[in-house]
Amino acid sequence: MVTIEHDFDATVITLIDEGAAPLAEDVVIRAYEDRVTVEQFDPHFDEVVTVTLTPTMLRDLRAALDLPEGAYRTRLP
Repeated sequence: MVTIEHDFDATVITLIDEGAAPLAEDVVIRAYEDRVTVEQFDPHFDEVVTVTLTPTMLRDLRAALDLPEGAYRTRLP
């Protein structure tokens, strides 16, 4: 399941694991103008872990999803 909300300064996407147990914690993605954050609660440390991606990193991630194994350098548009 996925939910999408448009806040004042970000679009918030929540991914909810509905598969068979054991289930993973929800993942919250916040897309701001200058960054994207990915958050997930870590029950082992009892805290939310946040990863921040710049627009360039996000572009590279999108490209990497369709590439074979290897090392690549992307070109700036």
